[in-house]
Amino acid sequence: MGKNKLAKWAEMATFNNVIEPATGELSFKDHPIKGKWKTEIFRNLNPIILELGCGKGEYTVGLAARFPQNNYIGVDIKGARMWKGAKTASENKMSNVAFLRTRIEFINSYFTEDEIDEIWLTFPDPHPGKRNSNRRLTSPWFLNNYRNFLKDKGIIHLKTDNADLFNYTKILVELNSLPVILASNDLYADKPDDEILSIKTHYENLFLEDGLKINYLSFRILKNKIIKDAKAGTKE
Repeated sequence: MGKNKLAKWAEMATFNNVIEPATGELSFKDHPIKGKWKTEIFRNLNPIILELGCGKGEYTVGLAARFPQNNYIGVDIKGARMWKGAKTASENKMSNVAFLRTRIEFINSYFTEDEIDEIWLTFPDPHPGKRNSNRRLTSPWFLNNYRNFLKDKGIIHLKTDNADLFNYTKILVELNSLPVILASNDLYADKPDDEILSIKTHYENLFLEDGLKINYLSFRILKNKIIKDAKAGTKE
């Protein structure tokens, strides 16, 4: 392990805006912070929005800067990447930003029912191929997990350069009759009038420079609807 990574991990431990479970705590057991984000971390009753797989936290920090009336939490397992967003938020004294270092498989250990208003999935691993579809962050297993802590009709945003992931998710959403807010397979060509979509991550800018199209899908999760698999409807 490089010295630079070790240094970032050490500095992460000093940030007040980072929840980083000790080794051995990354499991399905409830963490003490569950249900207490508003009272103990943000100390307000504003909406909480998650970015799952936040990487360097560019979207988390960008959204928090533009919409100070909301609270934002970036979630990722790779602390060396998350360090950048946590450091930026700390240096700029952004009280509406926090970061959580954990595996997304364990996300229910950290949030209680109706604690979250929206979820962002920005350029997640597409896990290509039918065999890997259950590992996608928009698979039925993950979406049903999100139902546990997302408010009824809470919004999920997917932003991806991968057309297969976009199509897979769109088919899944449609077959489960989930309300679609916006669907675009070429976001910047469609140019929606929405400031929230203007934020670009480092990798997104690289994708655009390479001429790749950015896909975007936003939809609502219904609390009383168990999301079923849509493999039979896909064309992978």
